[in-house]
Amino acid sequence: MSLNKILLIGNLGADPEIRYTPAGKPVASFQMATNHRYKTDGELRQETEWFNVVAFGRLAELSSELLKKGQSLFVEGRVKTRSWEDAEGAKHYRTEVVAEGFTFIGKRENGNGVKDR
Repeated sequence: MSLNKILLIGNLGADPEIRYTPAGKPVASFQMATNHRYKTDGELRQETEWFNVVAFGRLAELSSELLKKGQSLFVEGRVKTRSWEDAEGAKHYRTEVVAEGFTFIGKRENGNGVKDR
């Protein structure tokens, strides 16, 4: 048995970017920041962690239409690392969160969440 599940609550760093695969399938990507607060020697500190999030299909379209920079969001998904070789033959890796759904945090005009199911 195995499990690959990630839950994030944070803020969008930029508006999502949408593109289409050669087969016409929509793919949206955006960055999301989470904050971790802690005390060291009585001083409050904060670390920000950035996540690359990608959504496919209808969820990609909704991401592009509804999400905006700075918005607070709960994202549910899985972690995936992909690799590719550039023109010079160097291998590159990128770890991403593949979104399976998201829920708006705070005020929103229509509803409170979107699931890709």
